Amino acid sequence: MRIATWNVNSIRQRIEPLTAWLAERAPDVVCLQETKCVDDAFPRAAFEALGYNVAVHGQKTFNGVAILSKFKFDEVTPGLPGDDHDDHARFLEAAISTKHGVVRVASIYLPNGNPPETEKYKYKIKWMDRLFKYAEERLHLEEPLILAGDYNVIPNAIDVHNPAAWAGDALFLPQTRERFHALTHLGLTDAVRAVSDEQGLYTFWDYQAGAWQKNWGIRIDHLLLSPQAADRLTTAGIDKHVRSWEKPSDHVPVWIDLAIET
Repeated sequence: MRIATWNVNSIRQRIEPLTAWLAERAPDVVCLQETKCVDDAFPRAAFEALGYNVAVHGQKTFNGVAILSKFKFDEVTPGLPGDDHDDHARFLEAAISTKHGVVRVASIYLPNGNPPETEKYKYKIKWMDRLFKYAEERLHLEEPLILAGDYNVIPNAIDVHNPAAWAGDALFLPQTRERFHALTHLGLTDAVRAVSDEQGLYTFWDYQAGAWQKNWGIRIDHLLLSPQAADRLTTAGIDKHVRSWEKPSDHVPVWIDLAIET
């Protein structure tokens, strides 16, 4: 089973690169972020034509998450538990049946949190605390669980081209990284780092200042795996070349292969 995540930065502007990448990489399940449209406006027909079932949790102009799956959804649950007043479309969970039982996948668009001295950062930290509680509860199910998405977290200095330049950014503050590492200490595995300790593994390059051309990147898109998923991990990759395509997102796809029969 191949599972991927991609912050597409507006789904209606990325239909062509997304469908081209789907044909090239052939993922079974794809978690999308920053779709930036309401549910009714999501271009589901383009992906249903490729054999994908589509689940969406959208919001006008901002945020928005979706899951594409070659397999039928047993359950689809929008919204991260823990705050009934949070109306941001940032979380979507789906349960999918396989020959090995249920595989649970969540598409995550974690808050950016900048500027850090504002309420935006408080919201980010509270959201991460809710994610920790959710993950803790889901791990008790002892299922293959994949939390995939744009975490807006640079976990370590190895994951950024110039750590000093990001020292005061909400994505790299110690409080942010501590909460990300709390998830891994809970028992979740960072899939990319499980297969490689290379430097220069980035998933995002800003549109400004020639960041792509200079390879001034950061790694903020992650797939975190429960022990039952990590035990079946065979490989992981970052499709960096997609950033050079026409009308690119500022993020690129990240994917894993799991030894799970479908």
